[in-house]
Amino acid sequence: MHEKAFAPQCAAVTEHAQPHERRGQTLTLLALAMGSFCLGTSEFAPMGVMPLFSAELHLSIPEATNAITAYALGVLVGAPLVTLSAARLNRKTLLLALMALFVLGNLMSVIAKDLPMLMLGRFVAGLPHGGYFGASAVVASYIVGPGKSGKAFAMVMGGQTVATIIGSPLATLLGQGLGWHETFLAITGLGVLALLALWSWTPRTDALRGGPVMQELSALRRLEVWVLMVVAAIGVSSIFAVYTFVGPIVTDVIHADPSMIAICLAVFGVGLTVGNVLGGRLADTHPTLGLVLGFGATLVILAVLAIGGGELWILMACLFGVGAAMATAVPTIQVRLTQAAPEAPTLVGAMNLAALNVANAVGAWAGGVTIGLGLGLLSSAWAGFACTLIGLLIFVVTLRIAPRPAALLAAAKPGERA
Repeated sequence: MHEKAFAPQCAAVTEHAQPHERRGQTLTLLALAMGSFCLGTSEFAPMGVMPLFSAELHLSIPEATNAITAYALGVLVGAPLVTLSAARLNRKTLLLALMALFVLGNLMSVIAKDLPMLMLGRFVAGLPHGGYFGASAVVASYIVGPGKSGKAFAMVMGGQTVATIIGSPLATLLGQGLGWHETFLAITGLGVLALLALWSWTPRTDALRGGPVMQELSALRRLEVWVLMVVAAIGVSSIFAVYTFVGPIVTDVIHADPSMIAICLAVFGVGLTVGNVLGGRLADTHPTLGLVLGFGATLVILAVLAIGGGELWILMACLFGVGAAMATAVPTIQVRLTQAAPEAPTLVGAMNLAALNVANAVGAWAGGVTIGLGLGLLSSAWAGFACTLIGLLIFVVTLRIAPRPAALLAAAKPGERA
């Protein structure tokens, strides 16, 4: 579905909405955010309870990261396959189907008794992730109006960033108190609530109908789309190289009480939320600043973390900083993707989230490699440093062959600014 197809309706809805209509728009955005909150909690919670399921299943920390990698693989596989197979579906129907699949995957994780079963559950739970964010970005853009795609994406991502403040830390505490199976059971229950909210509050309108598969596939012919996905997959992986090992760092490096794990995860989430808001604004006003600034700041903070992260206060400050800096960059990637392929907003949104979950796998893998080599848990920050540096260099070098800002503006809707 071409974004321009619903731009006129969107403008009318947002500029002339009556109070009851505005209330309906708010509820729609809330439902979308609830879904992304569930997805974010499901993505990040296993990192907080990794010490629990690794101990129960008799796994080393590097082995336990396979469960996290399985979720990322599900996102990578599901983003293009689910989006393209459901290209003609109304976006509301697609969102409901994806959330139902999410519930199924987490229910499989609840009953897992060994690593292969847990990995299968995580894989299934990851399948709808990219498609959900792609479809949600389209619906949110319809709600907020033209020229605000960065703001719309930030709203959808807001649920995921709040998940890192509330959902993941609470899931970690729940796991520590009752067990990691109960953590996934709670996430399953949240998914059911989000499914009901999407059913009740998302509008069904022809403006959100799907489009031809070939129209969506046309995005994959654009060089900048592939460049940006590579930049996201490699550059953003540093946050996962750090976040994945927060639990072991707190308990084994700092020797703090395990209850501090949830607090550290929440601090990281606050940073993500702050950066997401700032990044959404930058993405709508400047075509490159958010990414360059975010990646550059992340490099500095990771170096500080690698050197001084053995102190709790330094760890917490760096977790906030890494979250805020990297989240500033992500909306810029999404907006540039949408402008590079405006006829395929759902697919590029899904592929962006797929790339970000490849970053999840790359970060966990890179950190696991350095730790496995005996370089210590804090060496994961250096692994992340290398990844973000590579991503930044790729972006800067390929700016010469990517569309210039003027070309991006020409591809955008009338009146929209990159």
